[in-house]
Amino acid sequence: MDKPIDFLAIGDTTTDAFIRLKDAQVNCRVDTGACEICMRFAEKIPYEFAEVVRAVGNAPNAAVSAARLGLSTGLITNMGDDQNGLECAEVLKKEGIDTQYVQVHKGKETNYHYVLWYEADRTILIKHNEYDYALPALVSLPKWLYLSSFRGTERYHQELMKFVSSHPDMKVAFQPGKMEIKLGVDYLRTLYEHTDFFCLNLEEARVVLGNNDEPKKLLEGLHALGPKIVAITDGPKGAYLLDDSGAWFHPIYPDPKPPYERTGAGDAFASTFVAALALGKDTMEALRCALINPTFVVQYVGAQKGLLTRTELEKYLAQAPADFTPQRI
Repeated sequence: MDKPIDFLAIGDTTTDAFIRLKDAQVNCRVDTGACEICMRFAEKIPYEFAEVVRAVGNAPNAAVSAARLGLSTGLITNMGDDQNGLECAEVLKKEGIDTQYVQVHKGKETNYHYVLWYEADRTILIKHNEYDYALPALVSLPKWLYLSSFRGTERYHQELMKFVSSHPDMKVAFQPGKMEIKLGVDYLRTLYEHTDFFCLNLEEARVVLGNNDEPKKLLEGLHALGPKIVAITDGPKGAYLLDDSGAWFHPIYPDPKPPYERTGAGDAFASTFVAALALGKDTMEALRCALINPTFVVQYVGAQKGLLTRTELEKYLAQAPADFTPQRI
């Protein structure tokens, strides 16, 4: 693609193989609330069906989201030279994503995960392949750089943070995956300090800050680390946001029907918020848009099928009920 990139995502790509379970149960501990999915051991367990979804992961999901909303979108990611990788690349191209920065590693396998899907939620069996991570030379700077689940080595992380800090005019969005949260704030401090939009869920926010504070205090704690705008999602309850105007809560958009499968809701929220900002919307309008897209993602299998186009998103925004509005906290 010759046109400048508005939205450049960086992160791992995988294939998700969904296995729809029916003969299982969920047991939760009374003291901690931690839950486990349980099946009979050493037996043959029937399943309803399986569905394979290519070219997913936090960053690819965000790239597809932004592309469907009309932004010029690219992806920096790593794959193997296997059939799985070829099929992932084809999906990205079909979605209109610039793949010039997709790095294919000879003799390596592309990531492949198994998703144990029970009722509306899932447990994911993951296996991340090791690649020789390196930041490719960019033809031009994107308007927004979107970082999520980028893994890699210490050298790669330092390279990314140097790149971010040396280009202050480029906007940066950071949606940390489990690996980035595990690395800790001190390790990624440069990234936090140069982030324009930071997004994660309520449980993750408490892990990052190491406390169980209520949402407003969590917003303030994360903002103190450097990000200019902070969003915390809280599942079906809605989302919290802190910007220059103060702290806000916003309820979710009404579900057209009960959620079918929840993979990708957080990616849809974060990427739609950034895309809305890139399209010139203010933070409150971006928040409203960000809460619409996940509503439709969870109606389908996988993180991408339900992602809306810009026309569809604006239609649902125009049809929003009167109580779909932010509340100051």
